[in-house]
Amino acid sequence: MELLDKKNKIYLLDDNNHDFPTLEMMKDDLVAVGGDFHPQRLINAYKNGIFPWFIDDYNYIHWFSPKKRMVLFPNEFKLSKSLKRTINNKGYIVKTNENFEEVMRNCSNIKRKHEDETWIDENFIIAYTNLNKLDFAYSIECYLDEELVGGLYGVMINDIFCGESMFAKQKDASKVALYHLCNQAEQNGIKLIDCQVYNKHLASLGAKEIPREEYIKLLKNS
Repeated sequence: MELLDKKNKIYLLDDNNHDFPTLEMMKDDLVAVGGDFHPQRLINAYKNGIFPWFIDDYNYIHWFSPKKRMVLFPNEFKLSKSLKRTINNKGYIVKTNENFEEVMRNCSNIKRKHEDETWIDENFIIAYTNLNKLDFAYSIECYLDEELVGGLYGVMINDIFCGESMFAKQKDASKVALYHLCNQAEQNGIKLIDCQVYNKHLASLGAKEIPREEYIKLLKNS
């Protein structure tokens, strides 16, 4: 690893190994650039509280570890009355890992405020589909009349689910998927869902920000 920006402590990753900056080496949210999507590199990133967010015009992957980490403790999920009605009456069927790649492609097509284009390009889809095949990445899928209408995906590191993205084509479909994930988490000993960065929508469902140091401590103790 080479220190690319001394002031902000941004590192250029070495192509010959899969190391990442440690907590002590981090300063800002962006902690490294470069490297590739080798499965071991991705797994090492998540184990160190780091995730890839986008690829720049020079084909550098940008790796982030936010100083304020958005997380959701499964038992703190806020089930509103309207969402409860949707769950009881809409007829959604929730499945796991039936159609991982299609979940990613739907997430990549969602239009988001303040973003001209998605960071989930073909490189990301191939990389995370490979992680799914290796049993490190998972999708929670919401179906209506046998059509995929919502869902989310992420990476599992020990007992922490690192959420990546979610989508909905029908009312509350992504919320239903997240609710289902929280239920699965409580039943299977998953203690935390990483939501990465602040999102008003996720905050309304019970997610909150914690310091990077606290998140990485939870991660290391998982």
